[in-house]
Amino acid sequence: MEDYVKKGRPELRLRAYRAIDEPETCELFIKGHTAVLTSIGVTKVTSSKNGWAKNPAVFVIVVESIDGKTLYGGARVHVAGGSEPLPIEQATGTMDPGIFELVWEFSKQGTGEICGLWNSQELAGYGIGTPLLIRTLIAISSQIGLQSLFALCAPYTVKPVVNCGMVLIDSVGNNGTFYYPKLDLIATAMILKDVSDLSLAAEEDKLAILQMRANPDSLKIHELKEKEITIDFELSIPHLDKWDLSQTIAAAESNFFKSEIHEESNSF
Repeated sequence: MEDYVKKGRPELRLRAYRAIDEPETCELFIKGHTAVLTSIGVTKVTSSKNGWAKNPAVFVIVVESIDGKTLYGGARVHVAGGSEPLPIEQATGTMDPGIFELVWEFSKQGTGEICGLWNSQELAGYGIGTPLLIRTLIAISSQIGLQSLFALCAPYTVKPVVNCGMVLIDSVGNNGTFYYPKLDLIATAMILKDVSDLSLAAEEDKLAILQMRANPDSLKIHELKEKEITIDFELSIPHLDKWDLSQTIAAAESNFFKSEIHEESNSF
């Protein structure tokens, strides 16, 4: 652990980037996320698979040391139409194929999924986990151009996403729930239908997200959960001039109709 963490006032950076632009940071993310999942006995989570690091439609946020050498947490936004289906499609599609058509309907205007959320035990209790990372993912999604966001939530993340304006998708699974990633664990399908307006979000969460959008690179936190901590925000995603949402939507359409043709051919 670095000295700036040991001394009791962590100094960190919360930063956004496109996955394909930073393979080394993605590798640090994978190692950190894998370690957290392994520590709680979970080894098969779709969002923890590593193909996302080469997916041009994945964007990442990381909580890192100022020098960028150590990661303490992170999360991702996967855009529908990338080089692989959304994690929620991969995780639940065999249990309820209806998820594919649902994702496609929202893909027409630009949709994605928030996933891969983790934070390390080194900074447990400092409040850099679920609520902060979920708010940040929603904030950067407006830069990407997304109109909606899916999430497949563990029980402890349902309330934070509801506070940010997400609602239950009761048309899939068992009234929106699935046994995933193990038979003794429940995952809940959720969706945010208005990334821009956040009409159902709690006021505190909405204000925090709007503040991140308005000041992506000038925010600074000095305290969380009554503990001293410094977090500098760098949320402007570099190289967005190379990102084309319309091409990704076109790819989502092609992928959806190819899968429909494949399903029809299999029925004969």
